[in-house]
Amino acid sequence: MSREVRVRFAPSPTGPLHIGGVRTALYNYLFAKKMGGKFLLRIEDTDQGRFVPGAEDYIKESLEWLGIAPEESPWKPGNVGPYRQSERKEMYKQYALDLIEKGHAYYAFDTAEELEAMRERLTAARVVQPQYNGITRTQMKNSLTLPAEEVKARLESGDPYVIRVKIPLKEEVRLNDLIRGWVMVHSSTLDDKVLMKSDGMPTYHLANIVDDHLMGITHVIRGEEWLPSAPLHVLLYKFFGWESTMPQFAHLPLLLKPDGNGKLSKRDGDKLGFPVFPLNWTDPVTGENSPGFREQGYLPDAFLNFLAFLGWNPGDDREIFSLEELVEAFTIDRIGKSGTKFDIAKARWFNEQYLRSKPSEELGNFLTAFAKAEGVDIPAEKATAIVNLVKDRVTFPAELWKESRFILIAPSEFDSEVAAKKWNTDAVNLLGSYAVALDGFTGTFDAVSAKSLLESTAEAEGIKLGKVMQAVRLAVTGMGGGPDLMEVFAILGSQEVAKRIRFALDQLPIVG
Repeated sequence: MSREVRVRFAPSPTGPLHIGGVRTALYNYLFAKKMGGKFLLRIEDTDQGRFVPGAEDYIKESLEWLGIAPEESPWKPGNVGPYRQSERKEMYKQYALDLIEKGHAYYAFDTAEELEAMRERLTAARVVQPQYNGITRTQMKNSLTLPAEEVKARLESGDPYVIRVKIPLKEEVRLNDLIRGWVMVHSSTLDDKVLMKSDGMPTYHLANIVDDHLMGITHVIRGEEWLPSAPLHVLLYKFFGWESTMPQFAHLPLLLKPDGNGKLSKRDGDKLGFPVFPLNWTDPVTGENSPGFREQGYLPDAFLNFLAFLGWNPGDDREIFSLEELVEAFTIDRIGKSGTKFDIAKARWFNEQYLRSKPSEELGNFLTAFAKAEGVDIPAEKATAIVNLVKDRVTFPAELWKESRFILIAPSEFDSEVAAKKWNTDAVNLLGSYAVALDGFTGTFDAVSAKSLLESTAEAEGIKLGKVMQAVRLAVTGMGGGPDLMEVFAILGSQEVAKRIRFALDQLPIVG
């Protein structure tokens, strides 16, 4: 009988959640849902020196904003908690001691100075990668080289120590990665990593193996940066005797800079003007503010769709997927091996598609909120009519106000370049006559009637409408371009159009 699929996202609370981490969380979520399993969140806070206040809540809020909240977490515990590694501290040591008893780990008493001296000796001997391994451990102070009585005495007297894994000298470690296929590493290239630090806290290598085992994790989907550690993790499962329940591994490709040259960083976002974090973040120490996708106006469903395609594709030409459709289409074998360039233009494109496809009533609510912040109240029906007119011109919700402000607030200034070229005697004559015609208009004032009345006025004045249309737009909107002008007139109403025309006639001098 197959086990229930259980995956985990295990970030460290050392700062804001990077977009690469968000993508890892999303892929874990999609896989769990596709397989009818569970998605867990575990906070890996064993490095207390790097803990940043507020980072945990930031992780929680980010996942909730995106709609991919886990079924089990520190805030929603299941029956395999605690879900913070710092709260599981006491259990790790027993597993480290178990490895010592089985001959797969040992105590190491080396001081920082002794470790540095070892590295200097190896560097002088032209060793490319100096490390504490199967050869160098025989020359260091540890329970493999010291007499048992001395080891016992050091432990009893409270001498500081770490616990290191004992990597076998001649063994081929094999790993069948779900994305990369078979990965084979010879144990001679591995070092004896520290499993338990001198402060009693486990390192990532010990804690994540123990936790994944105890939490029943069946698949570990994580970033490519952990691939070099995977052979050690395979060995630890073997040393513990947990090979039969060892999870399957999938190491995700890197998110690359827009030019493809290296891993995407916050510095790249700052330099090129785009966020690399899901939400705004203020550093609690420096006070530095970093922008987030949410606050810049990205919709969560558009952002998720964009993220999903950073390394995965459905195998066909489709690009727009709801979260439910992503779950249905997602398979790990469609994730690529190579890194993916970050393309902010594509993120904006996704946002445009999602924004424009939203119901006009919902977009109207966006506009109403932005207008209210500017002291302008809009009836719901009018807001809906406005967004129908401008929504194909916007990428972010805030632009609804920017693009429609001229409708809601009469212009007090006019584009000087357009005025210099188009505000002539013909334009003034036509607009004066059109204002009078609007005063006497009694029918239903819509785009069709507004245009018909303007055309008949131009004909009566003997003026070619095409030559003065930009001046007509300027008089009513203050600008030389924009959405369909007759639709704007319909929203404004005949009296408001006439009022704006007369104001423009008073303000603008004739230039020709």
